[in-house]
Amino acid sequence: MGMSAGGAKSGGGRRRRGGRRGGAISEINVTPLVDVMLVLLIIFMVAAPMMTVGVPIDLPETQAKAMNADTQPITVSVNPKGEIYLQETPIALEEIVPKLQAIATTGYNERIYVRGDTTAAYGVVMKVMARISSAGYKNIGLVTLQEQEK
Repeated sequence: MGMSAGGAKSGGGRRRRGGRRGGAISEINVTPLVDVMLVLLIIFMVAAPMMTVGVPIDLPETQAKAMNADTQPITVSVNPKGEIYLQETPIALEEIVPKLQAIATTGYNERIYVRGDTTAAYGVVMKVMARISSAGYKNIGLVTLQEQEK
């Protein structure tokens, strides 16, 4: 529609870098790649905390799969009579926190499993969990049996 203002002297209106003709341009524009990577970084930074659960709690006879553990966890058990055991040793409710502090190898990041019998008093199990939690331990889990298919 319109004519070029440069006329015939400009070589058709296009200038090439360095006087080369017909060569491939070997420059990569990195800015869009950096933009995409920053957006992905922000998405993962926001989504990562949402994917973790603070205290994994499993209910008796569930279909949940077994959790992988690198080390042997500390186990606190409550039997039907309300007696409390640390590993296999009977223990009083008041002694739980000092004993846990003595045997925990990784400090307050130690994984502690609470095993409560299905006929054990709910209040006793909750008192045990409250003592462990108030001592500063955050990795507390309830142990259950896998539900049997009928």
